[in-house]
Amino acid sequence: MPDRPTNVEQLSGLVESIQNPILQEPLSNTARLERSDRQEGREAFRLTLAFPVRGLESLYENPVRGALEALFGPSVALTVDSEIPAFPQTGSQPVPAGVLNLIAVASAKGGVGKSTVAANLALGLSALGARVGLLDADIYGPSQPAMFGIEPGVRPDSDGKRIEPLTRYGIALMSIGFLVDINQAMIWRGPMVTQALQQLLYQTHWPELDYLVIDLPPGTGDIQLTLAQRVPLSGALVVTTPQDIAILDARRGIRLFEKVAVPVLGIVENMSLYHCPQCGHEAQVFGHGGGEALAEECGVRWLGKLPLVPGLCEQMDQGAPPVVSKPESELARAFVTLAHRTAASLASLAHARAPGPQIIIEEN
Repeated sequence: MPDRPTNVEQLSGLVESIQNPILQEPLSNTARLERSDRQEGREAFRLTLAFPVRGLESLYENPVRGALEALFGPSVALTVDSEIPAFPQTGSQPVPAGVLNLIAVASAKGGVGKSTVAANLALGLSALGARVGLLDADIYGPSQPAMFGIEPGVRPDSDGKRIEPLTRYGIALMSIGFLVDINQAMIWRGPMVTQALQQLLYQTHWPELDYLVIDLPPGTGDIQLTLAQRVPLSGALVVTTPQDIAILDARRGIRLFEKVAVPVLGIVENMSLYHCPQCGHEAQVFGHGGGEALAEECGVRWLGKLPLVPGLCEQMDQGAPPVVSKPESELARAFVTLAHRTAASLASLAHARAPGPQIIIEEN
């Protein structure tokens, strides 16, 4: 088949005609298609996604390849890769050096599994090929050290000015739990908590990171409001469970982020369905449908459900999150899917907020 001229506009139109398989919006919002050098006489192209997709490339390769083959015939070479951009910043607070995106994991009430979701979200993003850090911002109840198997008393290195994060499972970690006796109650007022978090965020010597996941303390009070205002968040993931009281609180959490102009990346419903490993019976222990209905009501993305799995608490207590300890399990795959959708949602929001072209008028 003869070569057909395909310029940038035509390639953009081709990608715009294809639906993103996980966001149900044009793929052009989060990807670009470009020509590359011909390979063995074949037309060659590169599809670059704005979020990590290691292991999931075929989801995007197949529909794009089909559209290209309709133009050029079956002899088409297509490469799929990722290039994660920094989220456009609009506030006055600077982003920590080397960090491209800050994702808050929040819940308006305790007991919904927020910290477990934050830990496995970070690991899921890493499994997809991203460079990831995790900041445990729950000053009163830091749990990430235990969830990552960091022994009590282990302290990060410091030169008196910068603190080196600890690393576990490829994740750069920082928590107040690394710096204080976790058996002592943190009797701090709100301003002290805010100052401590800002020190952890800005005085940690983070490596180059695509995403810094921040495990926020639960609630919607003054502390959470101040943290949301003082930290340059790219977006927030809201965790809820299906029962009515959790949904009521999650709604308040969404309103809090709206008030401080932090984009909500979406809602995830934790402990959604219990599947008995012995008899196979499924039960909706905490009700059903609340998270998805709330997402529709508030106009935010529905990022899916996470099952209630026996043994998860023991895994997390032992410092063995399922994404790394049982990567082929149903729960691990659910967390990686959540990471995939969260990163894609952030990329879509970044595209929507990207500044338009500047018009420069030159005087003669």
